Amino acid sequence: MKKLIALISIICLISNVFAQDEATRKKHYSLSDNVALSGYDPLTYFAKKPFPGKKSIAYTHLGITYYFINEKSRSIFKANPSKYEPAYGGWCAYALAKKKPEKMEADPETYKIVNGKLYVFYNSFGINTVKKWNKNEEKSKATADKNWGIIISK
Repeated sequence: MKKLIALISIICLISNVFAQDEATRKKHYSLSDNVALSGYDPLTYFAKKPFPGKKSIAYTHLGITYYFINEKSRSIFKANPSKYEPAYGGWCAYALAKKKPEKMEADPETYKIVNGKLYVFYNSFGINTVKKWNKNEEKSKATADKNWGIIISK
């Protein structure tokens, strides 16, 4: 009986740790109706044609829900979610590279794959921030990485 109680206590502790992790992730992700990437299938970016997924083919990874175009896409994502999740929680990468970084909504169709990682950018009212990012991508990425680390540690 003591072993059972100890096991249940461990399971409860682990559940609390994951729940906090999920809550923290949700806090730092750009979500629309609790869905990342405005419902676009994350794998379609890597095929160079972002496409909205289907609500009926969803998967939630550590509190973040994604939609997929088909079961195969969802299965590939489930095997390695960190490979396909957007950098910086899906917020505009360029906005995080500024001196005063901010979480800014991104256009799900304005993106770039850099070293196998998905970055999305703001693109509206004639302002396409991926163009600004491209002017000095190395510096922008380094600054955004640093700023993102500060933001998620709060």
